[in-house]
Amino acid sequence: MKKLPSETVGESQKPAGDASQTTARRRPVALRIVLGILRFCLVPVLCVAALLGGLYVGYVVFGKAPAGDVWEWQTWKHMYDLVFSES
Repeated sequence: MKKLPSETVGESQKPAGDASQTTARRRPVALRIVLGILRFCLVPVLCVAALLGGLYVGYVVFGKAPAGDVWEWQTWKHMYDLVFSES
């Protein structure tokens, strides 16, 4: 059987268990849970931020309307009624 280059004589190999334990420490359980939750929530939070930013830019910059009206519920109710009216 032919020897692979990694099986040559004189090559020092570290045991698999030693390298993983010395170079990479495991994080505490609580920190891993918090990081997992943050990772899971990152995309929805970024989507909501993009939606709010888009509403603001579209209404104030492109629509030339007052900035305070963006966050009022009546503004968006009126927009909905205009878009989905029967006539």
